[in-house]
Amino acid sequence: MSAKNWFKFFFLGLVWGSSFLWIKLALREVGPFTLVFFRAGIAFLGLLVVWLVLRPKLQKRDLWKFALMGVFNHALPIVLISWSEKHISSGLAAILNSTTPLFTILIAPFFLSDERITVKRAFGLLLGFAGVVVLASNNISDGDSLSGVGIITMLIAACCYAGSGVFARKVMAGIRNEAQSIGQMGMAFFFMIPATFIAESPFQLPVLPLTWTALIWLGLLGSCVTLLLWFSLLNSIGPTKTSMVTYIFPLMGVLLGWLFLHEIPDWRLLVGGVLVVLAVVIVNSLVKRNKQDKIEQQVVPLD
Repeated sequence: MSAKNWFKFFFLGLVWGSSFLWIKLALREVGPFTLVFFRAGIAFLGLLVVWLVLRPKLQKRDLWKFALMGVFNHALPIVLISWSEKHISSGLAAILNSTTPLFTILIAPFFLSDERITVKRAFGLLLGFAGVVVLASNNISDGDSLSGVGIITMLIAACCYAGSGVFARKVMAGIRNEAQSIGQMGMAFFFMIPATFIAESPFQLPVLPLTWTALIWLGLLGSCVTLLLWFSLLNSIGPTKTSMVTYIFPLMGVLLGWLFLHEIPDWRLLVGGVLVVLAVVIVNSLVKRNKQDKIEQQVVPLD
């Protein structure tokens, strides 16, 4: 990848990796639906400012695309992640979310001709998954009877992200990043309004400064800025490589959970972390140029 794409890649990994900590902190006062309601609303306001400045065109014919992306790339998976974090640690949530590339590499070849499974890519993904297994081996269940369900809902969220990445690359080509971002987030916020008032009635505003800090961080940085970068990276390097950013999550999630939430790690953090980093390098730094690398040069980023 180019230096610019590497920067976007690691920035997304660091910000999204830290989101699991902020979600855990916000859940001390608000429910999962309320959290996503504020996160989507704050992100939508931020993207609205971007739209007012850049004025990207929004077409009515793309409304259904924005609706699907709003539900399956934001509203539904983040509700699932937030609910899961009520029953599992933030570190384990980050670890399980890093299975997104595994779902992507299974889904993408059916819809994208340039996303074929190669031996090197499969090896990198399996190596990364081995790191995920090592990291997860010391984090399963802390006595919560719903921790098993929490693990399943996290995997469903990862599957949603994988499918959304493939869908965006297949169907949303030609739509500017800013238009894709505000269209998706606007629809996510639209769906979260009735969902929140139905699922968590009576609706209550958070009062703690820490909760508001978490919600603003998640909305502006964790959704607004990162969504713009995610679409740019997706259009440049494709969904499989972009989804590999989730392999940085375990390192951030486990480390921050240890520092701020007293989720004690052990030797598995070091071993699993090394495997994860190696997987990212193997999949993204091919010595020989292949078809996917050529696409990175040919596709002009929409930023």
